[in-house]
Amino acid sequence: MATIKVKGIVLAENNMGDYDKMLTILTPNFGKISCSAKGARRPKSALLAGTQLFCFCEYLMYQGTSTYHINSCETIEMFYKIRTDLDKLKYAIHLNKIVQDVTDENQNCYNILQLYLNALYTISETEKDKDLVVSIFKLRLLTLLGFTPRVMQCVNCKEKENLNHFSIKDNGFKCEPCSRQDKSCIFMSESTMNAIKYTISAPAKKLFSFNLKNEALEEFKLITRIYFNEKMEKEYKLEELF
Repeated sequence: MATIKVKGIVLAENNMGDYDKMLTILTPNFGKISCSAKGARRPKSALLAGTQLFCFCEYLMYQGTSTYHINSCETIEMFYKIRTDLDKLKYAIHLNKIVQDVTDENQNCYNILQLYLNALYTISETEKDKDLVVSIFKLRLLTLLGFTPRVMQCVNCKEKENLNHFSIKDNGFKCEPCSRQDKSCIFMSESTMNAIKYTISAPAKKLFSFNLKNEALEEFKLITRIYFNEKMEKEYKLEELF
């Protein structure tokens, strides 16, 4: 069978038999795939490191009847600091659940994978407010899924000034007069408005480069959480690990 080389990150790992593993790996071109890693749980296995949760590797594998089979792997990033910090791990698992829900097999997942990796790196290697990281991730993910909010003018009257409310129902900014007729509107400061604009349009590598404080941070978190849950038709909560 033809062997393929593909990069991907482990989204889930499950034990099989005495020494094997079944993995769920997110790849850029094949989407979310199931992979068998024979002998990966043996102490001296060459697959031991690269078949753990959150490991980003380059894999050599071949496609079987119902699953892929990993021959070898080369580790690119293990996000070690996430593994040693329970708080960081909690946020990483939260993102992991979302990514598993929005991806599927045979789907082009390049942009989602890139977003996920950048978010994990920010959580792992920086001390940036992790709630802000999650909020940025959620809003950017919505844009990738086709739910980009309209931010250049009021979604109702097309007014371009005084856009100080976000309409959950109508997917974007509203001016003060129009917001009074929309119970789904949430007030936002200018800092929050600029943060939303930046998040949906910034280059991928610079996406997590800004900070928010105090009221603006709370506004941004509230808007992104409600907007995300509304569009996903599911409430995602940050859960304690223990």
